[in-house]
Amino acid sequence: MKASDLLKPANREEAELLEKVDPKRLPNHVAIIMDGNGRWAERRHLPRVAGHRAGVKAAREVIETCARLHLPCLTLYAFSLENWRRPQAEVDFLMRLLREYLKRELPVIRKNNIRLLVIGRSAQLPEAVRKDIADAMNLTARNTGMKLVVALNYGGRAELADAFNALLDHIRANGLSAFRADEQTISDHLYTAGLPDPDLLIRTSGEMRVSNFLLWQIAYAEIYVTEALWPDFSRARLLEALVDYQKRERRYGGLGSPRARATAAGNVEGADGRGGRSDGSGRSSRPARG
Repeated sequence: MKASDLLKPANREEAELLEKVDPKRLPNHVAIIMDGNGRWAERRHLPRVAGHRAGVKAAREVIETCARLHLPCLTLYAFSLENWRRPQAEVDFLMRLLREYLKRELPVIRKNNIRLLVIGRSAQLPEAVRKDIADAMNLTARNTGMKLVVALNYGGRAELADAFNALLDHIRANGLSAFRADEQTISDHLYTAGLPDPDLLIRTSGEMRVSNFLLWQIAYAEIYVTEALWPDFSRARLLEALVDYQKRERRYGGLGSPRARATAAGNVEGADGRGGRSDGSGRSSRPARG
């Protein structure tokens, strides 16, 4: 089966990229840091809220594309613990936008057999938001398709602190004086317990940092950074990331095969000689190793 059998291309660029995608080698879990809404709006002399609305459209397209490609899991970084520092009017708008999105898109999510999950400190969210989230999760709980994980009021360090505190509570409650934790025990107490670790982490807007996102889980993730701002992250840009991912050799600390090492070295050198990749259209991506 070809990727084009799962997803109908909208234009020639998408068709060419789909020909390069191997459906059998897609990542099990893609995580995305959605960055650049504000800059997108500023460059167009629009208010920041216009950038957030445009970002919702990009999210919708990415979710639909991943679901059609039968990716098992997609995680989107929607709102961090640090985002409360933004102006109150912007925070209030983001909460209203989330509620709008859930009400409008929930029928589509259910139709596509997507299961919605939310990770983060949800108890600190407004009551109305918590109710909408709970309703949406309950309505999709039996869906068996892609898991759509929304990181909301999330921070990677906070997640680790919550996991360690949960472990300590378990130890104290059961009098386990000789208890020793291992990596699996810690993973089992994270918000993402039961989900695969991300194979591919995508960061938009060209920023070379992980922004306190899934710090434990991305230990061996392939990292793909694109200069595209989130509202401009189209289906084609997602397909580019998947094609790039499939060119990489995942070694997990090993050396890999000599042939694969030579191929990887050629990919890193790139046609433009700067260590990045360029397709001749002015767009470029900067791969980084996790």
